[in-house]
Amino acid sequence: MAIMKRDRLPLALGASAAALLTAAALVFSRADAAPPGNAAPDFSEMNTAGQTISLANFKGKTVILEWTNNGCPFVQKHYNSQNMQKTQAAATADGVVWLSVISSKPGAQGNVTPAQADKLTVDRGAKPTHVLLDPDGSMGRAYGAKTTPHMFIITPDGKIAYNGAIDSIQSNRVDDVPKATNYVTTALANLKAGKAPDPALTVPYGCDVKY
Repeated sequence: MAIMKRDRLPLALGASAAALLTAAALVFSRADAAPPGNAAPDFSEMNTAGQTISLANFKGKTVILEWTNNGCPFVQKHYNSQNMQKTQAAATADGVVWLSVISSKPGAQGNVTPAQADKLTVDRGAKPTHVLLDPDGSMGRAYGAKTTPHMFIITPDGKIAYNGAIDSIQSNRVDDVPKATNYVTTALANLKAGKAPDPALTVPYGCDVKY
């Protein structure tokens, strides 16, 4: 469920009623997400090669989920700067499974065919293990994915270790990338050292997932 905005509430509602409805929507939205420490929701989605990929395939491995939409300027920020590709390459070189997930519905921004998704991967020099196509949004909703990008890290025993933004500066400007803390890289380093990610939960930023 998307977070309701005050300016989209019916005009007949008073300020107090609007505030209560907005607060309720926010609570529901947060509760709908996959919080750190909880078991990661299972999934079975098709990759661009037509194979069914499930979380169970990667038992015993660290898994990263990256919600993406190639038309989103926030996604473009991280790909045009090579930040996403470098983060992918470093993670996969360390044995991490990286799954890029496209949950845009047919006809919406970011929805692509398998061939188009593969071309994007090649053209951008991206390094995911698989690109998963989720046009019905079932996987995205199971995780409560709100934005592109929205990042999740799953531990080898199937628990959510990190949920949130890729980094600490909420902008679509490429020149902010070097100044930001990469939360994914930091979380992976903590996990490798036997520690819990800190932070483990941040606010994701970017375009709404186009469910």
